[in-house]
Amino acid sequence: MILKTNLWLKTYLFLFITTAISCNNYGQLKVITDLPKSLKENSGMVSLKDSTVWLIEDSGNKDEIYKVDFHGKIVKTLKVKNAKNKDWEDLAKDDQGNVYIGDIGNNANERKRLTIYKVPNPEIEPGDKIDAEKITFSYPEQTEFPPHKAERLYDAEALFHHGSQLYIITKNRSNPFTGEALVYTVPDSEGSYEAKLISRLKLCNTWKTCQITGMDISPKGDRIVALSYGKLFVFSEFSWDDFTKGKIEEIDLGTRTQLESVFFMNENTLLLSDERSHGRGGNLYYYNLPKEN
Repeated sequence: MILKTNLWLKTYLFLFITTAISCNNYGQLKVITDLPKSLKENSGMVSLKDSTVWLIEDSGNKDEIYKVDFHGKIVKTLKVKNAKNKDWEDLAKDDQGNVYIGDIGNNANERKRLTIYKVPNPEIEPGDKIDAEKITFSYPEQTEFPPHKAERLYDAEALFHHGSQLYIITKNRSNPFTGEALVYTVPDSEGSYEAKLISRLKLCNTWKTCQITGMDISPKGDRIVALSYGKLFVFSEFSWDDFTKGKIEEIDLGTRTQLESVFFMNENTLLLSDERSHGRGGNLYYYNLPKEN
């Protein structure tokens, strides 16, 4: 993995714990920093280098990725060439440092083709623009655009990478709300595909805290977290033919802000971020998962 040690993270977070900043918490989440106000609609996050994260914003914002340090300062901006931000909703990375931008938002369930943009490691890009390859796909199970309100299962905000596949969990927008999410895979290489449905998943029944808004996989690949507006769902003890059939633990984070992004910094430490809304949120947080037995 790109991150070889978590010593820097322990040291850095210790400094926050021993200052007033760390007292400004949201439920179980510990605030690292306020994010720039210009990124109030941040929607996806990865980290490739110590004490910084890369962020995107969702629909209506620029075709750019932003490197932000742990003091909340934008230190680098890259325009993504050959890309259009229709609704960028999540970021993922692979072991080679490639970053995947999920243009997978589909609030009204009207889009027939979705796109994931694959860009090379942005840390080593010397300029202010970066090339993107296109991975386009459709959901073969969706036959109406939009479908009936009770079948609107084809929005998505959650993406992670494993092996040679990108995994997508959809965000349920059905009415009445059913809580069901669909788990799909698409190849991680440039091309046009039909996404493969691998599972149907129902985590809970409450609209606000059961819509999945972000995902990530641990460095060892043995735990996956799915994020909602206030909860984490931790998957473990699974097999890769269907990771949803293993153990699932639900964790209430004790806050109900618009949490959009989650990322494993190491096996037990997560970074999370939320949009700024109604005077709340717009922060970068950390959370320590309970250690595995």
